[in-house]
Amino acid sequence: MLKFILKRIGVSIIVILGVTLIIFTIILLQPGNPYQNIVKYDTDPAYLEKRLTELGYYDPIPIQYIKWIGRVLKEDLGDSIHYKAKVSDLIAERFRNTAILALTSFVFSTLISILIGVFSASKPGTIMDHIITVICFIGVSIPGFFFGLLLIKVFGFDLNILPPSAMTTLGENYQGMEKVIDIIKHMIMPVSVLVFTQSASLVRYTRSSMIEVLNQDYIRTARAKGITKVKSIWGHGFRNSLISIITVLCMRLPDLLSGALVVETVFVWPGIGSLNYEAILNRDYNLIMGVTLTMAIIIILCNLLADILYAVVNPRIRIGE
Repeated sequence: MLKFILKRIGVSIIVILGVTLIIFTIILLQPGNPYQNIVKYDTDPAYLEKRLTELGYYDPIPIQYIKWIGRVLKEDLGDSIHYKAKVSDLIAERFRNTAILALTSFVFSTLISILIGVFSASKPGTIMDHIITVICFIGVSIPGFFFGLLLIKVFGFDLNILPPSAMTTLGENYQGMEKVIDIIKHMIMPVSVLVFTQSASLVRYTRSSMIEVLNQDYIRTARAKGITKVKSIWGHGFRNSLISIITVLCMRLPDLLSGALVVETVFVWPGIGSLNYEAILNRDYNLIMGVTLTMAIIIILCNLLADILYAVVNPRIRIGE
């Protein structure tokens, strides 16, 4: 098992280096420079050239990348030119806000999707199965930003029962439990958008996987031996369908984090998605690379987690390695 994990970690490190190198090169090949959007019209060109030279802007790309990797290994992601703050501090603050949305959505959508998917698979061809299928197709097809704007119109303005944007109420300085309740109120609509759009695909995966398993001979044998339908579904069927479900679950966390960009933009939620968007608009190279590195590590870790869970759920995978 240890050899299996070490091999996966080695591959993960190579992938992270490859991803960051590609993104780093693409960013530097863009026209313009990091100070283009913040300099004033009367800025001394000589001073600007001096700053770019100090930044290493004119060094060859491989040299710049090696210097950046060296700083990263020293836990230094550099400073944000636009925000005039450490990149690591900005990412830590915004990532916490995104994690609140992503993890809450992940828990609710996983529970809802598995329960509905298993229920739908246990009653194929029924009216409820068709209704669930239609709702899932709607969830897959509808754009997240449209659903978010619809919720804002209905619940934020027409009914006026939920705050339409931001993470906290502007002008208020709540403390303790009042602050928690205020954040929860602001979370309801963005979490609902993420849960609905993410659950739709997972329900379909769970249903398809469960139907395939429930048609196996060992399930019929278990039923013939007197095991109840519920126990045969959850005790035998669900466990054997876990491998395909694990694949989707482990990849949904990075999807939630990256997909939160649209939701954070619509609901003005101060998360890492909106931070990355602002960094791109302002050509904030250090901040772009910091966010890219963070997202790459999260995606790689989720893939590594999926590989480990495969080996735990199905020992034959570990033996084959």
